[in-house]
Amino acid sequence: MTKKRVFSGMRPTGRLHLGHLIGALDNWVGMQEEYDCIYGIVDWHALTSEYQDTRAVQDNVIEIAIDWIAAGLDPEKSVLMIQSLVPEHAELHLLLSMVVPVPWLERVPTYKEQVMQLREKDLSNYGFLGYPVLQAADIMIYKGEVVPVGEDQVSHLELVREIARRFNHFFGRVFPEPQAKLTTTPRLPGTDGRKMSKSYGNVIQLSEDPGKIHRKVMTMVTDPARVRRTDPGDPEVCPVFDHHKVFTPPEGQAWAAQGCRTAKIGCIDCKRRLLEGMLPVVEPLHQKRVELEKDRESVKEILVEGSRRVRGRARETLGEVRQAMNINYDRRSQW
Repeated sequence: MTKKRVFSGMRPTGRLHLGHLIGALDNWVGMQEEYDCIYGIVDWHALTSEYQDTRAVQDNVIEIAIDWIAAGLDPEKSVLMIQSLVPEHAELHLLLSMVVPVPWLERVPTYKEQVMQLREKDLSNYGFLGYPVLQAADIMIYKGEVVPVGEDQVSHLELVREIARRFNHFFGRVFPEPQAKLTTTPRLPGTDGRKMSKSYGNVIQLSEDPGKIHRKVMTMVTDPARVRRTDPGDPEVCPVFDHHKVFTPPEGQAWAAQGCRTAKIGCIDCKRRLLEGMLPVVEPLHQKRVELEKDRESVKEILVEGSRRVRGRARETLGEVRQAMNINYDRRSQW
């Protein structure tokens, strides 16, 4: 049977952290056997908010690729590519922008939210407003059928589906409407209890050695009600317990929850038990990453080759789009 095609991507804005591993990469790795997977480092998307200083973009592309491969993405099973090395993404973005109403973009839930959160940056550029159209082009240029998303990203994919429907309505059916593959993952907060985010400085990066991860975990905030060792706590409001839900087996979670509620264990004990489950997951990843760092040129070659492989698919799709829109001026056509 023909495998369904998947496209998903990440912006190269810095090294990846545990939130990326649990929220996306683990799911991507698991899809490699069942689906025809294309995973893109979407560097043009990074420019929508980082356009004033682009010096780190190229290094970040390599760092993310190293994190991907160390986490288990296999270039023999999935295509790893760079968005800007396939310029057909940009042309489809342009053509789609001709038919996408501006109010559709202004109503995207995260648009105004991001503008408010990133006040220190000037986000009045078209690229930031229009990034959902480019996101749609990224998926549609490969006729992506499945997109792995979290529940908070379903609205983004629905906009992609609306864009595909609108194009097909005007020009005939060219694109499938991509379906969401929901990835349900527990909330993974940062070391300070807020959402794990580089901008908050509260992340545990995949590139960090076990010693540094140990130190970060031991300084994580816990239930603020546990002022003293003898105070009972509530594991459901403790960021450390959110990590237990990901890294600790059920019996260990039960031990931590019961011990917290009855004050039979202290927060230090709880964190040590968390490390017993977390370090065996991240240590092999870190070791593989160290090896990949020694041969960054090979990582670059993987990305260049992956981009070359999928560009043929992108050209085929763009040819269909041009034909449908009556702007195909190839000498073999009948214009």
